Amino acid sequence: MAENTDKPDTIDMASLPDLIGFNLRCAQVAVFQHFSKTIGEVEISPPQYGALVLIDANPGISQSAIASALRFDRSTLVQIIDRLEDRELVVREVSATDRRSHALKLTELGQTLLSELNNLVSTHEQYMTRELSTEERHTLMDLLARVYKKAEDKPSN
Repeated sequence: MAENTDKPDTIDMASLPDLIGFNLRCAQVAVFQHFSKTIGEVEISPPQYGALVLIDANPGISQSAIASALRFDRSTLVQIIDRLEDRELVVREVSATDRRSHALKLTELGQTLLSELNNLVSTHEQYMTRELSTEERHTLMDLLARVYKKAEDKPSN
């Protein structure tokens, strides 16, 4: 019987390294951990950053549109927007086209912070892909997009 240890390099990973989900999860953990280190004291999570980017690019966007674009359920996105609003980075206004929904806009503080974050995220992205050529980075992004877009097309049985 093999001895069980807590050291990751001595654990038999069996078929896990051959699974796309396992590799994606490992990559996501590494990316999110480095993102947090790079962003530092600003304390913005990747989903919060994504929301800020979309609001900046689409002033007046609805919460449901952001949830759909970021692939979050609406209740998760409400929590993200609540945090951003509490920090006075985002404001909710009644939508001019649908009084039941909110139009989201960045505050001046939100715009200033996003500008700083964009520089930090650029540094983070360069670090995370430092072992890849420009062509390999583009290929990786294309392959990942193909995986999730095909997964959205039709559910498997």
